[in-house]
Amino acid sequence: EVQLVESGGGLVRPGQSLRLSCATSGFTFDTYAVGWFRRAPGKERERISCIRQSDSNVYYEDSVKGRFTMSKDGAKNTVYLQMDNLKPEDTAVYYCSANPDYGLGCRYDYWGRGTEVTVSS
Repeated sequence: EVQLVESGGGLVRPGQSLRLSCATSGFTFDTYAVGWFRRAPGKERERISCIRQSDSNVYYEDSVKGRFTMSKDGAKNTVYLQMDNLKPEDTAVYYCSANPDYGLGCRYDYWGRGTEVTVSS
C-alpha cells in the first residue's frame, strides 16, 4: 500500500523559512515521480514541484522558483521541500504526491493528508 506522510508545516512570518518532509512507503522509490502540490483556501490545487526519478530533474512552478528547493533522500525514501522567503500567498495545505514514472512527470495518483503552512505577520 502506497503511503505518503507529510510533516513540518506551521505558522511563520513573511520572509521566514520552513522545511517540509514527506516520508513514503509501499513503492519502489526510484521508479516513481514524486512531487509537491498545494491547495490554498478557495483555490484549485497547484503543482509546485516535481522530481522525475528517470532523470532527477526538478520542476518548479514559477511562483516558487528561486525560493523553494525540493530534494530527496533515497536511503530514507523521503522527499523534502525547503521553503525560504515565505510570502502570505504561500499559505496553503501542502501535499506530496507520487506516481509511477513513465517519463510524463508528476500526476496525482497518490497523495498524503497534507501539512498546513500559514504565513502571516
